[in-house]
Amino acid sequence: MSAERFWETDRPMPAQVQIGVNINMLAIDQRPDGTLDAPFLFTVNFTPSIAQISIKGKAKISGESEETKKIVEEHKAQKPPPVQLVQAVSNAAIADAILISRSLNIPPPLPPIPQPQAPTTQPTKGDTRYTA
Repeated sequence: MSAERFWETDRPMPAQVQIGVNINMLAIDQRPDGTLDAPFLFTVNFTPSIAQISIKGKAKISGESEETKKIVEEHKAQKPPPVQLVQAVSNAAIADAILISRSLNIPPPLPPIPQPQAPTTQPTKGDTRYTA
């Protein structure tokens, strides 16, 4: 892990800060015991450039041999890694990044909050609908 604050501590934070989160799964390697290793790089960048956080790690994947073979074959075919793998790595890394951001006194890289969607159809006369 590495993190650095570029913004001076005595300088007020900008009113608008954009946070970019990027995760790269670098490889998926078969281990002799049948499990897989998936090295990754998780980075958080801020605009304006107030700080940067980088987390390197290695996910260990275990499962049925058919599942692990399929993951390796898809990786060799340059297909994206399974969504579950990316989510698991992202969840673990973002938790660390939030703790680091607190230590550096910078805005945390929180995932976006889902917004409720407006109904796509209009209620007909006599039809009562309530939305929150």
